[in-house]
Amino acid sequence: MSSSPGKEFLLLILSSPSGAGKTTLFNRLRGEFPLLRFSVSHTTRKPRPTEVDGREYHFVDREAFQSMVKEGAFAEHAEVHGNLYGTTIREIELARSADADGVLFDIDYQGARQLKATFPEAIGIFVIPPSLAELERRLRGRGTEDEATTRRRLAAAKAEIAHYGFFDYVLVNDDIDKAYGKLRGILLAERCRRPRWAKRCEELLLEARAETTSPQTAPKETP
Repeated sequence: MSSSPGKEFLLLILSSPSGAGKTTLFNRLRGEFPLLRFSVSHTTRKPRPTEVDGREYHFVDREAFQSMVKEGAFAEHAEVHGNLYGTTIREIELARSADADGVLFDIDYQGARQLKATFPEAIGIFVIPPSLAELERRLRGRGTEDEATTRRRLAAAKAEIAHYGFFDYVLVNDDIDKAYGKLRGILLAERCRRPRWAKRCEELLLEARAETTSPQTAPKETP
């Protein structure tokens, strides 16, 4: 992996109920920090009109996905809203071998739980709306889903919020600019955590000890 000296590879999970604004926050973070690689998940759902295979998701059928599960290809996988989603181990390996500072994961709480079980150092951020009424307004404002789908997503949101305690951070998205400022702050603070820089600090201490114990050159006497 090629990254800044002393900096540990960062695994950042962003999760939320549908409609909480996670995608907007995610895209802004990717735009500002291009060395954070986006983990492209596999899914069995159909692509939306603007989505490209291999960019937003790797789109596969259910049979292919289940074969990958049996082969142990996934670091995490879950069924969400009737479709299967999963992050392959290869995605993480590719990021580690590339010129990346870390990986960004756009996954639900089930996937986050599995991923953190495998990678305890992963940082989980859960994005929530300011209220359920606002969440419903946002979902209906999309104009892309029927009534049954909207109701199903609202019911799922209530169940997902119950798992907030699993995450390291909770981010209320009541204003997109303020919410992004907090998300950015979390990323920068995590980059400065002591364990990530322990090696560099120990190297500095060794330098200091070497200077202290090295023979001092005596000053020349003036004739």
